[in-house]
Amino acid sequence: MKIFLKLFAIAAAFGLAPAAAQTTASPPAAPATAGAPAAAPANSAAPAAASRSAAPAAQGNSAAPAVAAPAPQAPRADIGQPNGNRYGLQPPVSPIGVRGLWFHDNILVPLIIIISAFVLILLLWVMVRYRRGANPVPTRNTHNTLLEIIWTAVPVLILVAIAVPSIDLLRAQYDPPPADLTVKVTGNQWYWTYEYPDMGIQFDSNILPDDQARARGEPRQLAVDNRMVVPVGAVVKVITTSTDVIHSWGVPAFWVKMDAVPGRLNETWFQATQPGVYYGVCYELCGARHGYMPISVEVVSREAFARWVASRGGHMPGAHPAAAPAPAAAPAVAANQGTASTPAPTNVVAATTTPATTNQGATR
Repeated sequence: MKIFLKLFAIAAAFGLAPAAAQTTASPPAAPATAGAPAAAPANSAAPAAASRSAAPAAQGNSAAPAVAAPAPQAPRADIGQPNGNRYGLQPPVSPIGVRGLWFHDNILVPLIIIISAFVLILLLWVMVRYRRGANPVPTRNTHNTLLEIIWTAVPVLILVAIAVPSIDLLRAQYDPPPADLTVKVTGNQWYWTYEYPDMGIQFDSNILPDDQARARGEPRQLAVDNRMVVPVGAVVKVITTSTDVIHSWGVPAFWVKMDAVPGRLNETWFQATQPGVYYGVCYELCGARHGYMPISVEVVSREAFARWVASRGGHMPGAHPAAAPAPAAAPAVAANQGTASTPAPTNVVAATTTPATTNQGATR
């Protein structure tokens, strides 16, 4: 029993020793608590410092030269858009379009008219010449070598006549000249995103409501809030892609259409030879609002294009954007000094105690 009491007394002595050490160490921490109210004004001074730092930035933005964008062109009813009074295709305004329209009007259309007329006449002649009343006893001929050679060779010659100019047109379409301008077109559900990577410009293009389109004198469901703008005569390389489903970007007046596929970059090109506003639509079924993501391309002069680029905050190829001036560094202020523009800091606490020393070696 005595041994048990001795062990209990020793354990109690060791257990009370840390508490006594904490009790004796707590009084020196009081000055730090008393100094806390002096640090409180630092938070109240933060908004003032933020407002002072924001003022020079606002002055710098207001001093930046603003370039006004050229006035948007009004569309014409005879080019670049559907016309209820027109028979045939839209007038082309690109070299590929001119060649394609010539191929369509001078080769394909006359050829199909001739073939259709020949087949119709042949059917009528067979119906009359070989009817039952004129031939009560049917012929028993089953082969005609000359006729079989003709109806085999003639279609082959027709296809060759179509293939030669067609392949030449395809070669010109997929072998573009060096590009003067690159535009990346991204299809989204249901709007387009245009990016000029060489000029630092990017924006979205959405359909305009009918009332706004009517106020601007533009056709219904073809007007957009932000047009794609290109200079006249420039070779424009168009890179298409998509963020969600397959879309298709195209403008009939340029004779250009290219699918926009997610995860893939497709390329096409056009060269507009006449200023104006040219419309297109998405040509691939892409969801509920497929019919509400039109395309509007405005072709302007090179001078107007340069102003448009500047109004968008971009820069012409080869020119580097002007760097914003660096803000002036705030002067250092001592604890007991201050001016009207740079007050003395209020959260300075005087050191009243000597830092504790240690006998441990320095760490590396």
